[in-house]
Amino acid sequence: MNSLKTACVHAGTLFDEKTRGVNSPIYTSTSFAYLDLEEAVYPRYFNIPNTEAVGEKIAALEQAESGMVFSSGMAAITSVLFAFLRQGDHAIFQTGLYGGTFHFVTSELERFGIEYDITKNNEPSTFEKLIKKNTRLIYIETPSNPLLKITDIKAIVNLARSNGLVSVIDNTFASRINQVPHHLGIDIVTHSATKYLGGHGDICAGAAVSGKEHMLKIRDMARSLGGSLNAQTVYLLERSIKTLALRVEQQNRNAQYLAEKLSTHPSIVRVYYPGLKDHPEHDIARSQMSGFGGMLSFEIKDLDPVAVQRKLKLIRPSVSLGGVDTIICSPALTSHRHLSPLEKQQEGISDNLLRLSVGIEDADDLLADIEQAL
Repeated sequence: MNSLKTACVHAGTLFDEKTRGVNSPIYTSTSFAYLDLEEAVYPRYFNIPNTEAVGEKIAALEQAESGMVFSSGMAAITSVLFAFLRQGDHAIFQTGLYGGTFHFVTSELERFGIEYDITKNNEPSTFEKLIKKNTRLIYIETPSNPLLKITDIKAIVNLARSNGLVSVIDNTFASRINQVPHHLGIDIVTHSATKYLGGHGDICAGAAVSGKEHMLKIRDMARSLGGSLNAQTVYLLERSIKTLALRVEQQNRNAQYLAEKLSTHPSIVRVYYPGLKDHPEHDIARSQMSGFGGMLSFEIKDLDPVAVQRKLKLIRPSVSLGGVDTIICSPALTSHRHLSPLEKQQEGISDNLLRLSVGIEDADDLLADIEQAL
């Protein structure tokens, strides 16, 4: 399937010979016959038909050999990290990570004897200076959450390959529609499928794709950690991916429009969006992204950010992102609430920062709602 939109609809679909329905059947059993099988089928083994089919769909979209779905984005991320890191190993993580990932790295890795460094910026030379003899993995997230910083994917790929390191990216913010990291050379791509892949604010899921060799290690670790996804949610995820391309294209257009309009608003200090020409890494974003995404952040001045959110009539103050409904949140109170005041300062997360997940509504309606609240 050469067309991305066609692959969103048809890749990985299970055909039911008995009913001939157009949708994949849902296998709700937790017990399966085992005689004459090479491997037992069991939900925690990530091998029920629904799970494997949706993993194949996501892998096809990401141009990878193999894929898996998980019970959450963090289940995917932790399974990947523990699959390739052991006691005595060292890993390098990009600054500006999703708050949940940052909290896991800083709170848990050292308990398992795993060393780590977090870069001070997203320059490839900064990563290179942190490589040690025991470094095994480089982890990046671009665009970053919530300041939409851009990391040069090809530069990180070259650095990882020249040093024999596994490269991992969280591709949640961009989504496959805007960015194909595996095609650019990244070894492992993760997603919080709760976000754009799910897209409707009604499921919690995660995903990881890679080559077959890497996926064998991830699958073995995932079975031990137990972050499998139930069959009903797997079905909802497949349903949602069918409209992924249409949704994200509209969200791209809306976000670009809002970013341009809000950047001139007198009550806004700064807008963070890679589609703006004054974004520090705009040129890098253009080179590796086909669209700039549906996420943007902005800092307000001389206004209470909570009061502004309470005045919104159409846009809802809510956690998460990537859905068809436009929502807003304060990163300092949500995704990055676990960070200390000093850590928030170092990451550039101010109390006046608001993150906007742009949906598929009319862009002028969204703009009018923000302007009346400001």
